[in-house]
Amino acid sequence: MTEIRNNWTREEIKAIFDLPILDLIYKAGTVHREFHDSQEVQVCTLLSVKTGGCPEDCAYCPQAARYHTDVKVHKLLEVEEVLQKAADAKSAGSTRFCMGAAWREVRDNRDFDKVLEMVKGVNTMGMEVCCTLGMLSEEQAAKLKDAGLYAYNHNLDTSEEHYNEIITTRNYDDRLDTLENVRKADISVCSGGIIGLGENLEDRVGMLHTLSTLPSHPESVPVNALVPVEGTPLEEQEKVSVWEMVRMIATARIIMPKAMVRLSAGRVRMNTEEQALCFMAGANSIFAGDKLLTTPNPEVDMDKQLFQTLNLKPRKAFKDQEVSL
Repeated sequence: MTEIRNNWTREEIKAIFDLPILDLIYKAGTVHREFHDSQEVQVCTLLSVKTGGCPEDCAYCPQAARYHTDVKVHKLLEVEEVLQKAADAKSAGSTRFCMGAAWREVRDNRDFDKVLEMVKGVNTMGMEVCCTLGMLSEEQAAKLKDAGLYAYNHNLDTSEEHYNEIITTRNYDDRLDTLENVRKADISVCSGGIIGLGENLEDRVGMLHTLSTLPSHPESVPVNALVPVEGTPLEEQEKVSVWEMVRMIATARIIMPKAMVRLSAGRVRMNTEEQALCFMAGANSIFAGDKLLTTPNPEVDMDKQLFQTLNLKPRKAFKDQEVSL
C-alpha cells in the first residue's frame, strides 16, 4: 500500500521527476490504479462570471487591465444566466461547475452576494460547485461554505523562487494564506500551477514540493501548460511539450496519490494520443467546454469522441463523499 506523505523532500521529488519517462509513467500508473478507477475521469466546466479589468500583473494573464489583449471587460454576469450555463454544462456531462472572477481578492459587497446566490443555485442542481475569485479571508470562505461551495481554486502558479518573476502585485504567502482559509472552512482545495512561464526544472519540482507538503494535499491539482496570449509579457514563450506535461502529471500523481490531477490549459493543442499519455500518467480530470475563462479549449463533441476512443467514463459528482479517501 502506497503511503500518503506530507514530508517529501525536494531531493526525493527531484529523483521521481528525473526518472526515465517510461518508468515514470509506469510508476505513476501503478499508484493511480491503487487509489482511482483508471477508466474514470472527472469532467469539469469553467465559466468566467466576471471577465477582465483585473489590477494584478500576472505575466501570463490576458485579463490583467495593464496589458493590451483582445479580452473585453465584462461586469459580473447575472445569476440567472450563470445558472442556465450550469444547467447546460450538466446536460453536456459535467459534474463540477467552476466559476471564475477576475478579482484580486473577494470584497464584501453586492457582487459577492450575487456569487453566493450563484453557488447556492448550482449546488441545488447536484453538481460540485467550485469558485476561483482571488484572495479570500476566513470569514468569506465560511460564507461560501454556507452557500454550498464544494471546492475553491487558488493556484500557486509556480515555485516560490520564481514567483516574483511572474507576479509582483502579491506574494507567495498571500496564496498560501488563502489556501489555509479555504481549508479551515472545510472546503475542498484545488491548487496547482502552470508550466512554460520561463521557469527551470528546479522551479517545477519546487512547486510540487510546496503542494505535497501542505498539511493536507489539495483534493485537486490542475496542471496547466501556458497558452501564450498576444499582449502579455509571456506572448513569446515556446510551447510546452507533451513530455513536460506528462512528467509533471506523473510526479504529482506519485507524491499526491489521492488527488484528482487535472489536465487543464494547453489541452487544446494536444491530439488524442498525447492526451492518452497524460491519462496513463495519472491525470483523471479535465475541463470540458470551448473556453477556459478566456483561452481556447476542446469542444464538447471532441471530448465525447475522446472518451469513446479511450473507453473513459465521467466520474460521478460527490464521489469522494461516498468513499472516504
